[in-house]
Amino acid sequence: MNVNTTDYDAIVIGAGHNGLTCAAYLARHGLCTLLLEARSGVGGTAASETFAGATVNICNCDHLTFRTTPIAEELDLATHGLTYIDMTPSQINGDWESRRFWALHHDLEETLQSLSQVHPRAVDGYRRYAQDAVPVARLITEAANEPLSRRSLLSTVFRRRGRGLATMIRYSRMSAVGVMREYFDDESVYGPALATGPVVWGLSPDTPGTGLGALTYAMKHVAHVGRPVGGSGALPAALRASFEAAGGTLMLESPVASIDCMGDSVGSVTTVDGRVFTTRFAISAADPQRTFVRWLRNPPSASMATIRKWRDHAPQPGYESKMDAVFTSDPVLAGYDGPTPASTIVVSPTISEMRRGAEGLETGTVTERMVLLANIPTLADSTLAPTGTHVLSLEALFTPYALRGGWASSSLPEIWLTQFSSLMQDGFQESVTHHRTMTPDLYESEFNLPMGHATSFPGGPISAFIGTDRELSRYETPVNGLFLCGAATFPGAGVWGASGRNAALTVIKRL
Repeated sequence: MNVNTTDYDAIVIGAGHNGLTCAAYLARHGLCTLLLEARSGVGGTAASETFAGATVNICNCDHLTFRTTPIAEELDLATHGLTYIDMTPSQINGDWESRRFWALHHDLEETLQSLSQVHPRAVDGYRRYAQDAVPVARLITEAANEPLSRRSLLSTVFRRRGRGLATMIRYSRMSAVGVMREYFDDESVYGPALATGPVVWGLSPDTPGTGLGALTYAMKHVAHVGRPVGGSGALPAALRASFEAAGGTLMLESPVASIDCMGDSVGSVTTVDGRVFTTRFAISAADPQRTFVRWLRNPPSASMATIRKWRDHAPQPGYESKMDAVFTSDPVLAGYDGPTPASTIVVSPTISEMRRGAEGLETGTVTERMVLLANIPTLADSTLAPTGTHVLSLEALFTPYALRGGWASSSLPEIWLTQFSSLMQDGFQESVTHHRTMTPDLYESEFNLPMGHATSFPGGPISAFIGTDRELSRYETPVNGLFLCGAATFPGAGVWGASGRNAALTVIKRL
């Protein structure tokens, strides 16, 4: 339908997985929807691409929170080619000190069995942790599946009979280290949880207010970790197909120049090449600072406080790098009892090293032993590389955007590969035929991430409920018809998609 003689009922800016999700819901609801993307393909950092004859993912390939949403069913993504492989085990945990590894499974008892082989004294603590933390993880994932309001949150708490609420509030006031020390006295047991929690957020795990980052183990017991057949990019490809099947229009290589207001409302969106598209609704899946400061033209007076806030907002620099490598040897993980799985292997340093790594983001330095997240996706999906070869995905944290000496001439990626190779069988590194590394400066130049960082929602459910930055937790802005739906909005970053779905539902409700 086309109303008020506008070109489009809705224009979504940015075809990352949240923008795709939002656009698909709007189109399926009957809105004439345009999706604008600056790059030549969709998916952003959730996409895959070809490297050295193999399929590699821009970022890690594990999808967990997305599978706690109803998006795949509601958008009929299976019909559009999306098929998941359940990862068993969900994750492999290890540390630089012991160099021994144990498996985290979706099933609690299987997890305890593996843990008992490496850290037998931690079994009772893990059982207590799961008893406390799993209800919190269930509460959060359920609350994220609808636009946040007092009524929706109370409804979720009522359905859960209050399970997890008091613990969630208590955890949110603590540091992630503080939470884990209630259950464990050995850093090597809980270090990998911190590495995939606050460290992935770019924070030291002893930072106050990071307590909900201790839920990363619990989340694996709530949902199944999965990987799309064909790589992470199969998800945005299916979302695109669902959007276009519903009549949506996608324009690639169409960077936005401005979001133009008429009176107190959105009136049109203009691209860099001068095309102007009138619309009732504009939904930005891009960074809020870019949306409010760079793009907004003739904004209403009611929006000036929000614009000033984002103009003064200091973006967080990027802190993560990723190497893709193609190798030919049979991968064997030393220190692990059993065949090497395709699951992500987390190697954590000590808490003090993680703290120094976070401090190094300011000084442009890195620690000797990095947080490494590694996986070999071809062990689960042989279609990703030619016969006789494998793909290694190796993520390193903390890696400063402003590295001292610069990234162009840095030898750090080779050092990370050597470090990981020391955990594998002899000859692993020698069998690597090709490799490349994406560093924060490249994420900025190639994926339009400010300072190489995808701005993520700055708080948990409590922050969202309070709604200090309402444009991030409620998706609406002071400009009538302008909405946000990217990773900066509730519930946050990662391949989740709930922000895109919730923003679309909010727009539909405003109709």
